[in-house]
Amino acid sequence: MLASVLLATPAIAAERVTFDGALVQGGLMQARVLPGSTVAVDGRPVRVSPQGIFLLGASREAKAVALEIAYPDGKREARQVAVAPRQFAVQRIDGLPEKMVTPPPEVQARIKAEGEMVREVRKRDDARLDFHVAFDWPVTGRISGVYGSQRILNGEPRAPHYGVDVAGPVGTPIKAPAAGIVTLAADLYFTGWTVILDHGHGLSSVFMHLDAIAAKAGQALKKGEVLGKLGATGRATGPHLHWGLNLFETRLDPQLLVPPMPE
Repeated sequence: MLASVLLATPAIAAERVTFDGALVQGGLMQARVLPGSTVAVDGRPVRVSPQGIFLLGASREAKAVALEIAYPDGKREARQVAVAPRQFAVQRIDGLPEKMVTPPPEVQARIKAEGEMVREVRKRDDARLDFHVAFDWPVTGRISGVYGSQRILNGEPRAPHYGVDVAGPVGTPIKAPAAGIVTLAADLYFTGWTVILDHGHGLSSVFMHLDAIAAKAGQALKKGEVLGKLGATGRATGPHLHWGLNLFETRLDPQLLVPPMPE
């Protein structure tokens, strides 16, 4: 769970904007501003709820986030919010089918189309505040992969791992860590049976490598409802859930939103 430490410049008046927790690489932070204010993060206008709630997210490589606020009385703030650095591990995974490490030409069009579909889904920006709760683990078990680790697949360097992996038996129920709207439920080349759950304000969870899905696009899920079953579909060496978190296109670490994995 993120510590309740403010890393923003303290000159911002507490009664005008407040921050809930620290902002670290891969982290999500909720903030509250005077109702009626407008906010831009890294030059992009973001949704502010009627209560003044908005979200800040920091990528794996971020060092600071630019924050611009226009208050109802016409005053403006423009400053940098510091992002605390983290150390990331290196993870080596061997034994993957070569077509999953370097896909053959005949599936490149499918991969491109699926990537565009996922990017489009992640543009959703609902007014819902489903994220404004404590998140739960969607499944419990052994953590087999963590956010940010540099991946070496069959000896070849690849993109970092953007999520947390939880290993377990095939068929184990996967539950919604918070309420949301299902925006994608499909079988994708790399991620197998995949569900994306939108929590509002551009924040979404993705659940990959499922053995089966139990939700459909457009369905509203309550926190704790089953959305699928743990599996090993797509690019996977064994049964596990990959749980990822996005704030629009920024990939975040979902493990920062939940308590330590139960014994």
